[in-house]
Amino acid sequence: MSALYATSIQSLPLLSKGKVRDVYALGDDKLLMITTDRLSAFDVVMGEPIPEKGVVLNQMANFWFEKLASVIPNHLTGIDPASVVTPTEVFQVKGRAVVAKRLKPILVEAVVRGYLAGSGWKDYQETGKVCGIALPAGLENAQKLPEPIFTPAAKAEVGEHDENISFEKVIELIGEKLAKQIREVSIRLYKEASEYAATRGIIIADTKFEFGLDDAGQLVLMDEILTADSSRFWPAETYHVGANPPSYDKQFVRDWLETAEVDGKLWAKTAPAPALPADVIEKTAQKYREALTRLTQS
Repeated sequence: MSALYATSIQSLPLLSKGKVRDVYALGDDKLLMITTDRLSAFDVVMGEPIPEKGVVLNQMANFWFEKLASVIPNHLTGIDPASVVTPTEVFQVKGRAVVAKRLKPILVEAVVRGYLAGSGWKDYQETGKVCGIALPAGLENAQKLPEPIFTPAAKAEVGEHDENISFEKVIELIGEKLAKQIREVSIRLYKEASEYAATRGIIIADTKFEFGLDDAGQLVLMDEILTADSSRFWPAETYHVGANPPSYDKQFVRDWLETAEVDGKLWAKTAPAPALPADVIEKTAQKYREALTRLTQS
């Protein structure tokens, strides 16, 4: 299967091009969401695609939507994406697209952390807290938290960094009732997914969810869930407290970018990104495929 860096659907109006997904309008009430093979790191979209990444992410998200459907309704319609485009466009949607309900998006990323990692670990080292939430003293990098914590972020425009915000800010933005519902549902989703993933030898260190409201004002899970792009997956067999295990995600690319040079200087993490070497692309593709296989194989 050849890589798909960008879509060019002519039979439907384009609504948006995100870091990874291209979204087209399907009437007034539905969307065609196509997961490309683009990869973003440090909020910069790389110039090279990761072959089959979009197919893997789409399959992974759909797997979780089905498994967690009893927790909260989701945006899937069950309509075959190939049925809403022209025959010459089917190759752009095959295996990598969904037809979703059109919702009113809630512009808050619902981040749940079960382990100290990444920016959470840095925050804890400096303040003893993660996003304003006080944690016990003496925790180490990659350590499991006593209970999962909800650390929301305000969604940013493409190319900008999402901003961590307090729960009080979420209440200010969307109201107390909805804020509490999102926090409760997000933690439940994380716990159920983590318990299942553990049976597959995968630790979900943290993840993020996105929600919207339907015409009746009902909360609906949308976008992608529990993929290697929206989550930090660790192989249980290499996990130990004190260091981050190698992740089943784009961490491989991030690590390479940390040492990449542009014009003789370390890359400043602004566009354009340095060109990814072929071996980094292939190893990243392997990580994504391995995560899907481990999670979904019977």
